[in-house]
Amino acid sequence: MSARRRYQWAAVAGMLAALVSLAVAEVLAVVVGAGSSPMFAVGSLAIDLAPPWVKDFVIALFGTGDKIALLVVLGIVVVLLALAVGVLQWRRPPLGNVLLVLVGVVASVAAATRAGATPWWIVPSVIGVIVGTVVLRIGLDRLADWADSDPIHVAIDRRRFLTMLGMTAAGALVVGVAARAYNSANAAIATLRDSVKLPKPATPAPQISAGAELDIPGITPLISSNESFYRIDTALQVPVVDVSTWKLRIIGLVEREVEITFDELLTLPLTERAVTLACVSNEVGGNLIGNAIWLGYPLHKLLERARPLPRADMVLSRSIDGFTASTPLEVLQDPRRDSLLAVGMNGEPLPLEHGFPARLVVPGLYGYVSATKWVTELKVTTFAEDIAYWSYRGWSDHGPIKTESRIDVPASGARVRAGRVAVAGMAWSQHTGISAVEVRIDRGVWQPARLADPISADTWRQWVYEWDAPRGSHLLEVRATDSLGQTQSATQVPPAPNGAEGWHAVTVAVE
Repeated sequence: MSARRRYQWAAVAGMLAALVSLAVAEVLAVVVGAGSSPMFAVGSLAIDLAPPWVKDFVIALFGTGDKIALLVVLGIVVVLLALAVGVLQWRRPPLGNVLLVLVGVVASVAAATRAGATPWWIVPSVIGVIVGTVVLRIGLDRLADWADSDPIHVAIDRRRFLTMLGMTAAGALVVGVAARAYNSANAAIATLRDSVKLPKPATPAPQISAGAELDIPGITPLISSNESFYRIDTALQVPVVDVSTWKLRIIGLVEREVEITFDELLTLPLTERAVTLACVSNEVGGNLIGNAIWLGYPLHKLLERARPLPRADMVLSRSIDGFTASTPLEVLQDPRRDSLLAVGMNGEPLPLEHGFPARLVVPGLYGYVSATKWVTELKVTTFAEDIAYWSYRGWSDHGPIKTESRIDVPASGARVRAGRVAVAGMAWSQHTGISAVEVRIDRGVWQPARLADPISADTWRQWVYEWDAPRGSHLLEVRATDSLGQTQSATQVPPAPNGAEGWHAVTVAVE
């Protein structure tokens, strides 16, 4: 056997040893806890350590597919490291085992630092590495026997090595069984979610008028479906929360700590409201924004039970996965703002990926400082004493949503026929409201667009401009004015550190 072929088979042995290591770790993670899974733990650690500009780049590039992209990248890194493990161990032992152990250390640290971690969470990574080193040794020993075998025994030694590959395949099968068990756990929670019967709202959402939604092909629906609602969060795997054990605690600078279970929450007089939520990472013209009808209990009433102390000015909400958001206390205490501890979305219990069993919905603030999913704790504190997840990474503390507008149709690069063309889209200025939208063509005079009826100041608003389009290539721009008379700035500002600004523009070809 040539030296080149030996290195190739050694690399394969390293990759298969790594796969077995992962398989064992994943099986143990089913018992120890889903958060101890090495792949998910390392992925979550990567999310935590990523600087804001990396987060912006990934979201801009992949949008709501950012987590899939991260898992693909992690998979590629694992394959490359595994190949290196095999080659190093074959050429310069024990360097391959050392590299494998170092990877195990990183995975153990990642697992141990996850929210809710126990000392047992390092066990899957540790045991996985131990088994991986054993598999690597056996595999390379059999490869050495094959490589140095005489013609009489070469077939036997080759068979023994290929049997090793079969063992790894068996390990992959175990991973499949373990993954099925994990999915079954998710399915059990999903079934439990489906069994939840939400009460009718004590205060229903105001009726949406027929004039609130324009009948224009291609325009974004006024109410986003649960399936199409954007999802941006730090959870690499959706947390699995059992409603029978879930509870919300209000602690910190309060006269009285409060604790409420899910069953108790459903017995309260719930409020239903349409509220538009937006991600701070949304670029000008982006789609990281959605509008839904939420059902929940007013947060100002919950805080009244706890009676915050006078010096408090912030509520640090905490998710079960460790994410935190800093929301101004005065916003949550304002009875004129429909801030909710939400349990329902568009007439059904919250979807798992959108925070089941409970999340925060706060009109007028970007999600990173308000819309905590899978919420379990509200800590009444101060901005001086506590720093939230994204504030620690350089984003602003308060995060009020900026006035923005977007052209949905025609899309950028579209070809349309000359004549009357509907230029239409959405505009928003949550908790302030939109009073006007204007469109201009080829940097000409701004023309007023027709506004659909508003739902409320807390939701986006559809608009349309009827354009007599001449042939040629044209630049279309839009800007909005809020109910206080403030018009969008033309200056292009990136999302960091407190939200994007600028006029959305599209280029279309008229034929």
